[in-house]
Amino acid sequence: MAIFQTLFHEIIGFFGISQLIEICKTGDYKVLLTLNGIFSVISPLIPFLLLLEIFRAIFYKRFKIEDYKMPFFIFVANRFISRFISIAAVAFCIGVLEKYALFQTSLKWYWFIYGYIVWEFSHFIYHYFGHKVRLFWCLHSTHHAPETMNLSVTYAHFFLEAPYADVIRTSICILMGVNPPLLFIIMFIDGTWGSFIHVGENMIKDGRLGFLNKIILTPSHHRVHHAKNPLYMDTNFCNLLNIWDKVFGTFQNEKRELQIEYGISREINYNNFLDVYFGELYCLWKDIYKAPGIRNKFLYIVMPPGWSHTGEHKTAKVVKREYLEQASHKEAYLQQRVDQVI
Repeated sequence: MAIFQTLFHEIIGFFGISQLIEICKTGDYKVLLTLNGIFSVISPLIPFLLLLEIFRAIFYKRFKIEDYKMPFFIFVANRFISRFISIAAVAFCIGVLEKYALFQTSLKWYWFIYGYIVWEFSHFIYHYFGHKVRLFWCLHSTHHAPETMNLSVTYAHFFLEAPYADVIRTSICILMGVNPPLLFIIMFIDGTWGSFIHVGENMIKDGRLGFLNKIILTPSHHRVHHAKNPLYMDTNFCNLLNIWDKVFGTFQNEKRELQIEYGISREINYNNFLDVYFGELYCLWKDIYKAPGIRNKFLYIVMPPGWSHTGEHKTAKVVKREYLEQASHKEAYLQQRVDQVI
């Protein structure tokens, strides 16, 4: 019976409906008018959308168990490994840094806008380092390993990534004066949207979402971010507002003529949990072990993925530059042939 009770609580926890069940039991529906009540209604949205996405894939005969299997295994592993680490990291940062804040904000609409812009900046910083620093990429690569896009991908993270991300994001926001209650509201909204933008084509075929594609970051933009196509590498680091991607030149729209290829650039056995979860750490260890000298060993840790002490770099920047040069030469050649025909 204990096993079934544990399983039941895990299912309830996954769908985020424990608060709703409690409200139904007590009959105190006035709670739904409070902020916590609103959160309790919104929290189950992503898990139920995931369920709907799976049902649609089954109905249209596009369901593949391998598309959802590895994110599920990762989610289960993380439930036992890191349930409270991220919460503790956020609490620690608030407790240590709040007294050093430049100023204090409050729960006003204008401070909400300010806080969200600061939050997106902090998210950009964490996410950018997650792609540009080899050690941090080892934590982030598990999320990029899936070779298809669907809502289950939002649960596929290395267990240390959330604490590392929240330390950076919380520290920046608290130092910039975003007070904790406002920060938690922003975290909830951004977390919900950040989960939704992983929605797959089984649910939403065209992730551009019409006119919203010009205003905010949509599932289309995040599909680009998860692509391993050279043109799409290391783009769209923001979550909802694309302001910082545009400021730092990392914004990229999805091109209709370019088919997205999901996954990471190294060869990976996606059906192997150890390769998906620890593979990049193993590759980093091999590079460090073989590198000559302390300096090169250290550089493998802090330089971008693909950096090599031999100078034969295969970083995203190098791969993208070579791709664009080849595309430019191909375009020039085709134009020359057209001119010759004319």
